[in-house]
Amino acid sequence: MKKLFAILLSAMLLFTACAALAENQAGEEVPAEAEGMLSGGWAAAADPAITDEAKAVFDKGMEGLVGVDYVPVALLGTQVVAGTNYAFLCQGTVVVPNAVPAWKIVFLYQDLEGSVSILNIADFDFGALCTYGAEAAE
Repeated sequence: MKKLFAILLSAMLLFTACAALAENQAGEEVPAEAEGMLSGGWAAAADPAITDEAKAVFDKGMEGLVGVDYVPVALLGTQVVAGTNYAFLCQGTVVVPNAVPAWKIVFLYQDLEGSVSILNIADFDFGALCTYGAEAAE
């Protein structure tokens, strides 16, 4: 299970890093606490466990969002910009009876003053990560 999670994490970070490079906020000052980190590059979380700090960022970013309950399962990684971008693997459930949960990637941005906003909420498509058998279709 840990090996599968590590593979999924690596694939997702590679995918999101490529997409994020197109939106890189180049030229902005990098905060001193981020010294030694690659500005604009995604860094995989050393431990995907949701820490109190990560949970506080998540909760602040999701304040006021209604209609879907998001439960963070893992912190996938962070990206240093003029602040910090976060990528969380979440289970999202629409707030209706008998709703079926779905896996989502929630991207949040925390600015240098501590304000947090939602950048994107993307579907986590397991099928897009698996190319087994794709060579037979060619």
